[in-house]
Amino acid sequence: MRSVGTVLALVVLATVVATFARRWRIPAPSLLVVAGLAVALLPGTPQIEISPQVIGLVVLPPLLYASAEDMPWRELRAVWKPVGILAIGLVLASAAAVAAVAALVTPLSWEMAFVLGAVLASTDPVAVTALGRRLALPPKVQVLVQAESLFNDATSLVLVRVAAGIAIASTAANWGAAGGQFLLLAGGGTVIGAAVAGVIMLIRRRTEDPVLETVIALVTPYASYLLAEAAHTSGVTSCVVAGVILGGRGDRLTNARIRLQLHAVYGTVVFLLESVVFSLIGLALPGEVRALAGDRAWPLYALAVAATLIAVRLLWIAPLSAVVQRKGGISRMNWRVPMVLTWAGTRGVMPLAAALSIPEIARNGTPLTDRPLVLVLTTSVVVVTLVGQGFTLAPVVRASGIALEPAHTEREENEARSHLAHAGLARLEELAELEAVPDIVLDRLRRGLNARLEDARDRLAENNGTAAATDSADLVYRQLRRDLIAVETSELQNLYDTHRISDTTRRRLQRSLDLEETRLADG
Repeated sequence: MRSVGTVLALVVLATVVATFARRWRIPAPSLLVVAGLAVALLPGTPQIEISPQVIGLVVLPPLLYASAEDMPWRELRAVWKPVGILAIGLVLASAAAVAAVAALVTPLSWEMAFVLGAVLASTDPVAVTALGRRLALPPKVQVLVQAESLFNDATSLVLVRVAAGIAIASTAANWGAAGGQFLLLAGGGTVIGAAVAGVIMLIRRRTEDPVLETVIALVTPYASYLLAEAAHTSGVTSCVVAGVILGGRGDRLTNARIRLQLHAVYGTVVFLLESVVFSLIGLALPGEVRALAGDRAWPLYALAVAATLIAVRLLWIAPLSAVVQRKGGISRMNWRVPMVLTWAGTRGVMPLAAALSIPEIARNGTPLTDRPLVLVLTTSVVVVTLVGQGFTLAPVVRASGIALEPAHTEREENEARSHLAHAGLARLEELAELEAVPDIVLDRLRRGLNARLEDARDRLAENNGTAAATDSADLVYRQLRRDLIAVETSELQNLYDTHRISDTTRRRLQRSLDLEETRLADG
């Protein structure tokens, strides 16, 4: 009952914090961490212990799946080479640099310093997605940051296992075996995730019950994660691959009503889980510090490690960005993109779960005395990146000048709306030539589409075409409007496939069409 009460209290706290975060226009994860720290420092607050099993089995799968489902496949294909370089090369470089710094400036043995480097080497997809959700980054930059955080898990997992093996069993590093383990984790997770996605697609194509669809959507991330873990491969990779595949085909697997319901349900689940986990990070730190038994220099250690991670990331990304820009025909180096990519590399839930999974006792029976310091430094670096980089990421993006202006996104959306209205009018003229529809219905549909076309041209309205949807008296009108929505949906997909609109615009307009179609069906 105590744990249930703690979770409910965290949900209430998160709701209040999220309300103020939206009002103050600051990232909710960063404010949640600060709120958790503040609550933990209050007298009488019970000590919070985070279970890695709970994080791994309950929290991570749906959050990873939701992040991956939002990943546009088209942009992902365009950045897969730099993502691969960052997911492997940058992780290895970060682990080595943190291990060296930790061995020099902290009391950690070199074995546990290597463990710390492996734990903190990769960026966190949950934190990156949560922080970047409201930033108007260019599509390729947004996808690069998210994809890197989603696909660098296999490299980090292998490093953690190798490092933990050295620390626990005092064995030498077997890099040949580590390479094979990486292929097993990443390759096996990819295969299982793709297989789960294939099975789910077959099931969802034959299901039209909203309740069953919702249950299937909620079970999918857990199924892919648990199956991969049972096969001793990467559950995170499996979950991510399943999310990317199903996210790219979600509009073709369900109807408008189910898509709207899934959007609402998953939005609620993601909010609750993110709220609890980011609050727990802040709540757990004071208790971990008390377990250090008097080492007061840990804040300096944490700052040194965090600075090392940021410096290595910048030194790695800057040359890579220069090469990419030069290949793209840009002769003068642009430092704005590397700075944004560097500052967006926050740590979060997954490094904390990896640190908590480190055993407390070595194989020879002796306790790992450095484990508490590794936990404190991991949590501290997570807090520093979530708070420091989280609160300043939006100003850095604005100062860089690469953020998409509201006028740009509005123009793209209105141009797309204009194309959809033209497609609907063309279909309407085909129906008029057949003389199978009453003139009064054709006139009403034509007036509605023309009004939407004018609104799109003038950039005045966001919810165009809803007036026609409110008239539920005429069954013929509603059926024909649904047919025109199908035409507009096809045109919307064509605009996206031909690179004339971004994935964000496609999703926003698809949701608008889904809302109108649902209102027509309810009428």
